[in-house]
Amino acid sequence: MAAAMAGAVDLAAVKARSEAAARAQAAPPPSPTAPAGAPGGAVVDVTEATFQAEVLDRSFQVPVVLDLWAEWCGPCKQLSPVLEALAVEGGGSWVLAKVDVEANPALAQGLRVQGIPAVKAVWQGQLVAEFTGAIPEEQARQFVTELVQATTGGAVPGGEPEEVEDPRLDAAEAALERGDLAAAEAAYQAILAQEPDHPDAGIALRQVQLFRRAEEAGPDALAAADAAPDDVAAQARAADFLLGTGNIEAAFDRLLEVVRRTAGEERDQARQHLVELFAVVGDQDPRVGAARRRLTAALF
Repeated sequence: MAAAMAGAVDLAAVKARSEAAARAQAAPPPSPTAPAGAPGGAVVDVTEATFQAEVLDRSFQVPVVLDLWAEWCGPCKQLSPVLEALAVEGGGSWVLAKVDVEANPALAQGLRVQGIPAVKAVWQGQLVAEFTGAIPEEQARQFVTELVQATTGGAVPGGEPEEVEDPRLDAAEAALERGDLAAAEAAYQAILAQEPDHPDAGIALRQVQLFRRAEEAGPDALAAADAAPDDVAAQARAADFLLGTGNIEAAFDRLLEVVRRTAGEERDQARQHLVELFAVVGDQDPRVGAARRRLTAALF
């Protein structure tokens, strides 16, 4: 059944993220003293060939801010020096990755760049924030400050002892690789039965349970929910499917709308399910913080 969900719950993407995280753990942290533009520095020049290592893998250590620019772009020449100075000032707490869109058109297309300068923030392999156009230094500083606080809290990699891998996770990860969600769920549950406060198994279990619900819901859940806007269970299934396919904001938006429209027990059911989805994504994702604020506004 999991194989039939290609394009929905993407287990290959889960594996790819795990591999990128492993490469990031093995790589040295970014160095604020490296020459500007050099690989591994606080400011790096990125091409299609180095995007995986310098952006996707690196984003599992620190947030990476993409500066998409071109030589002919006047506003780019105003914004780029500001971002470069802030990255150096950040001391390795985040990385500025500069992409020449003229030299790397495939990257620009893949990132859906519609105008430059374009700035996009990447954390743990996913785009989490962005803006287009030149902005004043104070606004740029606020952007990166909020990004760092919402992701790592300002911690610089390499400052803490390396975590010891838990071999009990191997069975769960092997099950994920072969698409066996039930076996992965059972493996994580077994770990938590022995160690209820395990630092990784809890979030992993919530994610796998989401994948199973998304698989069971399938794409038809969206049409069913649209046909029954007041059915909280239908809206929850649709939100599960959306989150399972990577549409985080759409999943949050659907349940937030239910909270706004309903009252009493139905509202509480929608709120509880939304909070569960927050836990799956994790508070380090800025979209969770934004959705929490909207939930508070909807409730009060």
